[in-house]
Amino acid sequence: MDLRPLRRRDFRLLYAAQAVSFLGTMVTYVALPWQMYTLTHSSLAVGVLGVVELVPLLLTAFVGGALADWMDRRRLVIATEIGLMAACLALMANAALAEPSVAVLYLAAGLMSAFNGLQRPSLDAMPPRLVPSDELPAVAALTELRGSLGMIVGPAIGGVLVATAGAVAAFGVDAASFLASLACFAAMRSIPPRDDAEAPTWRSIVEGFRYARSRQELIGTYVVDFVAMVFGMPLALFPALAAGQLGGAALGPLYAAPAVGALVVSLTSRWTLRVHRHGLAVMVAATAWGVAIVGFGFSASLWPALVCLAVAGGADAISGIFRMTMWNQTIPDALRGRLAGIEMVGYMSGPLLGHAEAGAVAALAGVQVSIVSGGILCVVGVVACGFALPRFRRYDARTYAPPEP
Repeated sequence: MDLRPLRRRDFRLLYAAQAVSFLGTMVTYVALPWQMYTLTHSSLAVGVLGVVELVPLLLTAFVGGALADWMDRRRLVIATEIGLMAACLALMANAALAEPSVAVLYLAAGLMSAFNGLQRPSLDAMPPRLVPSDELPAVAALTELRGSLGMIVGPAIGGVLVATAGAVAAFGVDAASFLASLACFAAMRSIPPRDDAEAPTWRSIVEGFRYARSRQELIGTYVVDFVAMVFGMPLALFPALAAGQLGGAALGPLYAAPAVGALVVSLTSRWTLRVHRHGLAVMVAATAWGVAIVGFGFSASLWPALVCLAVAGGADAISGIFRMTMWNQTIPDALRGRLAGIEMVGYMSGPLLGHAEAGAVAALAGVQVSIVSGGILCVVGVVACGFALPRFRRYDARTYAPPEP
């Protein structure tokens, strides 16, 4: 891997903070749907978590993007990190009750999604200010590495904790991770806005949309990933699979398997520097994701299922590396926060809607039909996007010059 960005102090602190915080988040990522399923015994109830998280995300992500272009990004991240920790402590307190409340699970999930919407654009907008432009592809690969490791270790810890110590311990680990990340953020230098930065207004938010709309290659990165996640995201069905044909011990491995494939891609990512047709690479990777999900749906035992999920995770990592490189190398810093808000709505609303879609189809037609049909629709949707967005399909980093904002 290209490790040059880690030589820079502030990027190291940012990377460490996000690594620790994401590890804790992945513990909750397993514990929250697990607790919801044990309380309701309904995959639909687990899928509705996605809708509950999507609504506040849509309300706050664009505001978070405008704030990231207007105020000190580090200060905003610290404030929202405290809010996320408070919501996690509420989950911990609820889990300690004799009869945990389903309503509290939904409320806490919504609050955490709202704070995440305010925070994530600032986090995504920080790297271009901390490293030179030629190191941004390495930043994308390192980000995938951090995410894949977190998604292997975090769900494994979460699966063990909910099976042995219970949800209280799982949520407690997540709450403790915020303390470590806050210490790293506090040690970073400030990242102030540009001198001519505008205060957040409806006009400034619309300006970000206008710029995104003017660049078909950006629209392609959002739409392709959205389609792949809405139709090919079976995570809401993992508790039902673990409670049924695959067995309870499968829950942690199911959540971790996609990250194994992503980890392999991240550790061997230097080859991505030789690829310049980033839009086409995103399309190929998203198609491979859909095919792997179809294979997962037809898997009758645990090991074939894990292999298919690992292949899917590797394809998703490839897509993520090229999408992130396109964003960081071509979007002006003055608009980076607002565009990061749009990106966030795309790559987070897709999985959240995917949870709801998978749960609803499973309730109507069964778990296997939900998984297989979703993978097929993913492939069809990605191909359709490629024909509808030719500038995205033909994007070449060697010759492309982005328009002025």
